[in-house]
Amino acid sequence: MSAPSVGVVIPTRNRPEMLDRAIEAVEAQDYPGEVRTVVVFDQATPDYMLARAGDRPVMVLVNCRTPGLAGARNTGILNLSTDLVAFCDDDDVWAPDKLRRQVEFLGDGEFATCAMNVLFDGTRTPRLAGTGRVGVPELVRSRMAMLHASSFLVRRSAFSEEGGLDLVAEDAPGSQNEDWDLLLRAAKRAPIRHLDEPLIDVAWGRTSFFAHQYDTKISSLRWMMTRHPEIGLDGVGAGRVYGQLACWSAARGDRSGAVHWVRQAVRSNWREPRAAIALAALSGAVRVETVLGALHKRGRGI
Repeated sequence: MSAPSVGVVIPTRNRPEMLDRAIEAVEAQDYPGEVRTVVVFDQATPDYMLARAGDRPVMVLVNCRTPGLAGARNTGILNLSTDLVAFCDDDDVWAPDKLRRQVEFLGDGEFATCAMNVLFDGTRTPRLAGTGRVGVPELVRSRMAMLHASSFLVRRSAFSEEGGLDLVAEDAPGSQNEDWDLLLRAAKRAPIRHLDEPLIDVAWGRTSFFAHQYDTKISSLRWMMTRHPEIGLDGVGAGRVYGQLACWSAARGDRSGAVHWVRQAVRSNWREPRAAIALAALSGAVRVETVLGALHKRGRGI
């Protein structure tokens, strides 16, 4: 049987050098089947010179849906007719065997991911999940950051009306946590098939558009809690989210908000470490950004 065709969606906004590296990594895949790349320019002037034909064609589009990452990804999905759809952010890079190995691992499944290497401040840290299957309980308790959107591989028919898996949520505030939402919705259909090897390099820190958008971080987390109430019913999962809300509130100088979320975090899980980080930030003993930088060097986040 021939290898299934794969369409790769790369959203981008004013980062041409990073985009070139992402496209080159897709073109360098040792995958034996058809690979088509769709570059979607979001809130940016498109570079149509990137378009090309050949064995690994590249299509250039403008995000015609809701501005932001979610709308850009959906623009790409809806313009593909391939068997499978893969995501890749413009500041991330795939290993040459990523597609081949992940497609083999997906088999007859609907949704697959792989582990990642975190690139930050000159360090490269593998992030593994320690499992080959990820279900709703795991995703409720943790975002599982190693299941990064740049590793998503999905059967395209799942996104159709008959397939039943809705497109990427465009109402996610600032297009944040839309990837966690998609993972949870997919896991409710069947466990995510996770290839626990780091086959993508993910850049953290200054390259992220969301690094210091604390208001958006807060609103997107609250959106997730409303959209997936099971998070609030799990002590560990709720404590983690409330702890994050406390930290981001402290980072933006909202003392009363931070104290409120610290209390919520401790009530849900008295061992939640993010509550202590938020309290330390409120006391002036440390800055949230300093803690975040130290965690990033270890391939972790708040």
